[in-house]
Amino acid sequence: MPSQTTEIRTASFADLNARTFHDLLKLRIDVFVVEQNCPYPELDGRDVEPGTRHLWLTDGGAPLAYLRILADPDGTARIGRVVVAPAARGGGHAGRLMTAALEVVGNRPCVLDAQSHLVAFYTRHGFAVSGPEYVEDGIPHTPMRRDGIDV
Repeated sequence: MPSQTTEIRTASFADLNARTFHDLLKLRIDVFVVEQNCPYPELDGRDVEPGTRHLWLTDGGAPLAYLRILADPDGTARIGRVVVAPAARGGGHAGRLMTAALEVVGNRPCVLDAQSHLVAFYTRHGFAVSGPEYVEDGIPHTPMRRDGIDV
């Protein structure tokens, strides 16, 4: 259960200060590169794109959870880098952040590449498997899509 002081923050790269961006990258690297043992170029250039939105959950200090929303060239939103700090897992933070991300996405179609063991989590947020499973950095992934919602 999130504490009374946790809050979701949203920013473009231009609106992030250096310390916040450092803390967000540290969380991503600590989990994806170190914990999951996936040596890959974490800085892929997409964080700084004007259409990228960074969302994170904080409890006044270091981020508890993070994800980013990219704007693909065809207008589709792409959610990625979904991560929860090890000490904060099991507290519903990823679900809360995903709900906030889908509010930002709005009625646009949205895609993501889920670690396959998390397919059920993303299904609960309206995503469906959209292609065959593949292995990236030794971890099975499944492409998923959430179609745009007509308003």
